[in-house]
Amino acid sequence: MPDEVKGRSVEGGGVELFIEYLSFDRGLSDRTVMAYVSDVERLLEWMNGRGIADPVGAGHRDLREYLYHLKDSGLAATTIRRALSSIRSFYAFLLDEGRLDADPTELLESPAPSRVLPEFLTTSEVEALLAAPVESSKVYWRDRAILELLYATGMRVSELTALTRHDVDMEERTVKVLGKGSKERLIPFGRSAADALERYLREVRPRFDRGEGEGIIFLNQRGRPLTRMSVWTTVKENADRAGLEKDVSPHTLRHTCATHLLEGGADLSTVQELLGHSDISTTQIYTHVNREHLQSVHRSHHPRA
Repeated sequence: MPDEVKGRSVEGGGVELFIEYLSFDRGLSDRTVMAYVSDVERLLEWMNGRGIADPVGAGHRDLREYLYHLKDSGLAATTIRRALSSIRSFYAFLLDEGRLDADPTELLESPAPSRVLPEFLTTSEVEALLAAPVESSKVYWRDRAILELLYATGMRVSELTALTRHDVDMEERTVKVLGKGSKERLIPFGRSAADALERYLREVRPRFDRGEGEGIIFLNQRGRPLTRMSVWTTVKENADRAGLEKDVSPHTLRHTCATHLLEGGADLSTVQELLGHSDISTTQIYTHVNREHLQSVHRSHHPRA
C-alpha cells in the first residue's frame, strides 16, 4: 500500500479498505491507487455536501448528477472518464464487501472523448521540411520524394510503403492507393512531387534494387521495401534538421495536406474522397482547424479585430 494513503479514511466511505482492495486484490500501481482514492474522496465530499453521509445511500440519479457536476466544473472528458472508472471500482468493492445489493453505476455513461484537433504545419514549415534532406546524401531523392508525396497526397504511411510501380501514373500525375477496408482511390499529385519521384525512380531506385524489392517503389539501401518505422524516422529526422519545434510525423503531413486543401477552397466531400475517409464526420474535424486558422488570420490582420 502506498505510504501516502496509509491511514486515510472517510467516515462511512470505507476508503481505507478500498485502498487495500485496489493495492492487494486488484494489484494496481501506487500511482493508480492514489488517483482512484483522490477521485473517490472528491465524490464523498460532494455527497456530504448534499447530505449523503454513506455512499451506500447514493443511487444512480445521484451519481449521474455528480458526473454533471464534474462536467459543469470544466473538467476534461478524459478526467471525467477516469473519475467514473474510479467510482465504478469503488462500488464494485462495496458490492464485494456485501454492503450493496445492486450496482448504481451500471447505467452510467462515459462522456464522449473530445476530438483533439490534429497538429499541422504552416506553408513555411512545409517548405522548410521539404528543403531539409541533405543533397549530398545517397537517399536525397528518395527522402525528398517521400516528403513531397506525403504532403501532396495526404496518404497514410502504410499506403505509401505499399506503393508499387504499377500504382503510379507519371503522365497523369496520379497514384492509386489501396486504403482501409481494401478501398481503392486515385489521388492526384503536383509537379514538385512528380519531379522528385521521377528523379528517385530514374537515378536512385535502380542502384538500390537487388531483386528483393517485390516491385515496391520505396526501398532502403539494402534493396528491401521501406518499413513504416523507416518512413517515420525519415520524416522525424528531416523535421529536426529543418528546426521545426512541432512533433512531426507522416500523419502530420496527412493532416497538413487536408488543412491546406480546405484553406485553398476545396470542399469537404472532395477532401474526404482524397483522404479515403469512410465517414465524412472524420473529415469534418479539419473544418475546425480551418476555422481556427481563419480566426487567427483575422485577429492578426484586421484593424478592428
